[in-house]
Amino acid sequence: MSKFDTIRPYYDSEVNEGIRSVIHHPMMKALMNFTFPDVDENVWIEQLQKTHSIRDFQINFVYHSVQKVLQRSSEGLTTSGFEKLEKNASYLFISNHRDIILDTSLLNVALYEHGLVMTASAIGDNLVKKDFLYKLSKLNRNFLVQRGLSPRELLQSSKLMSEYIGQLLLRENRSVWIAQREGRTKDGNDATHQGVLKMLGMGCDEENVMDYFKKLKIVPVSISYEYDPTDALKMPQLMAEAKNEVYIKEKNEDFITLLSGIMGQKKRIHMHIGDVLESEMDQIKTNEDNSNRQIQAVAQVIDDSILSSYKLWPTNFIAHDLMYASNQYNHLYTEEEKSLFERRLEMKIDSTNPKMVESFLAMYANPVTNKMKYQNAF
Repeated sequence: MSKFDTIRPYYDSEVNEGIRSVIHHPMMKALMNFTFPDVDENVWIEQLQKTHSIRDFQINFVYHSVQKVLQRSSEGLTTSGFEKLEKNASYLFISNHRDIILDTSLLNVALYEHGLVMTASAIGDNLVKKDFLYKLSKLNRNFLVQRGLSPRELLQSSKLMSEYIGQLLLRENRSVWIAQREGRTKDGNDATHQGVLKMLGMGCDEENVMDYFKKLKIVPVSISYEYDPTDALKMPQLMAEAKNEVYIKEKNEDFITLLSGIMGQKKRIHMHIGDVLESEMDQIKTNEDNSNRQIQAVAQVIDDSILSSYKLWPTNFIAHDLMYASNQYNHLYTEEEKSLFERRLEMKIDSTNPKMVESFLAMYANPVTNKMKYQNAF
């Protein structure tokens, strides 16, 4: 038994058996009917039964599912920066986190279309408690981040995950996607949690962790949705935090959020690939001799890349103007766009609750505030 068996996706030798175990599940049928509405059920069943690798499953099935989602729930995905990446090279993509499934699915769609190495992607085990979702995640090259652990278990789990990520990147030439923080950003403030970087550093086989990070080829990724499909669903947690209350999730909340993120309206989506962080690691190694300060500096470099390249939409400027009762950015949106946004706000939340309105607006306005810190931001 491999030490990574508790967290790893299927090996290709296990894919066909994994597919056969879920092929008649009602959710697989729903997924295939959504993806291939004009194809007879026997056709896709036969194709699935002939599938023996994750790559084939992703290209022949998942890729088309994501295209269908884009078609039904968005006005399309645009990308920038992919031309900087080398074919057949593996990268560690560290991304801001807006949507549980789509962030990583859209990255893989773009990597595939650019002829680049697709990723193994981290997913919280809280999201795949249902057996079907667990098997589907293993078929889609997800590896598990174990949640709800004691401090001692968390340390062991972090070491295992760090080792596994190193194995993928440095020995299997497999790219990896990981979010810059645990859980999705709910208030629009994208920030890299140092705990994520410390976890990555646990697999270090160099004298200095900066040399190890350089080997991993870290690439910051910024993804922005014109409309956040789960904006209203984030409200209860934001309200609890505003009152300093502990937020307890409802039963099936993660699953409902997962489905809403996939099928909710997003309008336009943009994904930007930053530069590989190499010279930055050398600089940090030279300037900082304390490992904690080095980790802080790496987090800042990732944040700078994500925040400065974040694509702002009319919704962001409208929210900023509404929040601060100004017309500072009214040249960047139309009256029609503004009234659509205001209608969404009224439909999604209790607009008589000032705190709730403020939290909703902040979710869209904060990326503007964050980007203002950079020269030539707009």
